[in-house]
Amino acid sequence: MKILVLGSGAREHAIVLSLLAETTDHDIVVAPGNAGIAASVPVVALDANDPVAVANHAIAEGVELVVIGPEAPLVAGVADELREQGIAVFGPGREAAELEGSKSFAKHIMEEAGVPTGRAVRAGTSAEVESALDYFGPPYVVKADGLAAGKGVIVTDDRAAAVDHAQSFLGAGSVLVEEFLDGQEVSLFFVSDGHTVVPLSPAQDFKRAGDGDTGPNTGGMGAYSPLPWLDEDFGSEDDFVREVTDTIARPVVRQLADEQTPFIGLLYAGLILTSKRDREGDRGIRVIEFNARFGDPETQVVLPRLISPLSQLLYAAATGTLGSIEPPAFSPSAAVTVVVASENYPGTPVTGRPITGLDAASAVEGVHIAHAATADGDGGLIATGGRVLSVVAVGDDFATARSRAYEAVDLIGLEGSQHRTDIAARVAD
Repeated sequence: MKILVLGSGAREHAIVLSLLAETTDHDIVVAPGNAGIAASVPVVALDANDPVAVANHAIAEGVELVVIGPEAPLVAGVADELREQGIAVFGPGREAAELEGSKSFAKHIMEEAGVPTGRAVRAGTSAEVESALDYFGPPYVVKADGLAAGKGVIVTDDRAAAVDHAQSFLGAGSVLVEEFLDGQEVSLFFVSDGHTVVPLSPAQDFKRAGDGDTGPNTGGMGAYSPLPWLDEDFGSEDDFVREVTDTIARPVVRQLADEQTPFIGLLYAGLILTSKRDREGDRGIRVIEFNARFGDPETQVVLPRLISPLSQLLYAAATGTLGSIEPPAFSPSAAVTVVVASENYPGTPVTGRPITGLDAASAVEGVHIAHAATADGDGGLIATGGRVLSVVAVGDDFATARSRAYEAVDLIGLEGSQHRTDIAARVAD
């Protein structure tokens, strides 16, 4: 199959590696890609956020499937233009992508669908922000209403910091002030063709920059999959996935279809298992956020465990035939990814520094590396952004996978780089 993947990060590299692992017959091109992706498949200099440019390229090159990785092309309406031109595309249209592009829209859909989520107040002025902060009390949760590249959320006991965070986004729109929900977080992906909804395997990511969930929020510093501790409260991981599918994913996709905005693509449910219990003593599942695409870095640990062909799954969703194929199957292996980030991330990262040791790191058993922000420099690879690499390791158990991941991380050289040292520590004991 001729496939065009849009994006330039580790998520897109993970998608490409999964497609390549199933067969050598695919003709895959990525736009715009990065240096690591270019070492795997051809890349083209194409503006992934330009609907007409993407559609024209797909038509000219005879592309059979377009896979949209990041959120920006979705909100820009790239999927709409492709569908209008009769090209199969994995990714929701502009209106359905507002599930990620607008926190207010997501709250509306959840309310109409009866999906459990935290209470929230939309605030458009400083006075409204301060009133909402006083209403909910600490810890304070403030979210940008629109896209913010994973950096639009602050959770803090510092009221002044919460106000400052809100102020930084009010000039461009509104913010949501939400009640704080305490508990374990879970990321669960669902593939949808607008009607049928199919779950993938859950993962847990690590948003804070520092060990022990300290420091500022980031786009994600690591992840692992599966989640064996779900057995404690839900009987099994399968029971948990079934409950979320029935009470959250299907109602949301059904509501979007009812509103004439069918969701075709990847629905990412960011969930929290609240510490509060209901009358029966069960822990409540609440939605923190929805994304309209594969999550990063969770994709890097979910797809390496996928046994069934990814291309078949994506194409069935894009063509409305998801109900006619077998559900996706996953290996019981453990997968861990550790993100290597540039100095000063998630602030203004120091870029342009050389990266060394990747061959040695990749040679560690069970390890591969997904590139997030790399380019070819005069003397070799250089870092071009905040999150630079996702070091991915797979093993028979978490202790093995985790050991392999950190062995590989220690072989990589990047001046001033940072990474968390506690990814998957909980499940490796």
